[in-house]
Amino acid sequence: MATTVAFEELIEVPMDLRSLADFRGWARSHDFPERGRIDYIAGRIEVDMSPEDIFTHGTLKTEIIRVLLDRVKRFQLGHLLSDRTRISSVEGDVSAEPDVVFISRDSLRSGRVRLVPKAGGEPGRYVEVEGAPDLIVEIVSDTSVVKDLRRLPPAYFRAGVGEFWLADARGEELLFQVHTPAETAFQPVDTDADGFQPSRVFGCAFRLDRERDEEDHWVYDLVLRETADA
Repeated sequence: MATTVAFEELIEVPMDLRSLADFRGWARSHDFPERGRIDYIAGRIEVDMSPEDIFTHGTLKTEIIRVLLDRVKRFQLGHLLSDRTRISSVEGDVSAEPDVVFISRDSLRSGRVRLVPKAGGEPGRYVEVEGAPDLIVEIVSDTSVVKDLRRLPPAYFRAGVGEFWLADARGEELLFQVHTPAETAFQPVDTDADGFQPSRVFGCAFRLDRERDEEDHWVYDLVLRETADA
């Protein structure tokens, strides 16, 4: 009887993971792989071992982090996290490692978000964010199209995530869309005449631009504009 499922001889997923709680327990254990992105979405475990594309994913993520981190630090808004940060939600039946996550001080103080300590219980050491982050950003890659467009957004909505950004830089048309929760799902916000989209979470508006550099590589510019409500 099989006890694990192996992926590319690099990751072994136990066969007895039957719930979000089981998956979270495995994710916090010493047996959890250190490579790859492994998400749990409504009973489905998704493993992605693909390398990150440099100029349609990596540099775009860096630019988003650069701009958001500057604002978060300047106004002492909370914590901006990336890459191996695991967020989990019982309401969303999801445990994932988004490209970018923002959790505000207000969310931590109110209990909307909770930091889960390491198994050893060392003071100030945390390995997971439980609850509803204020913002999640996902950048589409060739191997994550269906997950990013169809499976993760409903899960994040059920979890109560305050704002969801989606970016896709793989084609000739650059996609950047801010979404806010509506009655039953995330809805895209309106884009103004200058291409800016408002963010309720940060109290300003954003526009994502890009151009080719001298080596014909994409260079990104996340432009921030203050709004009357900021």
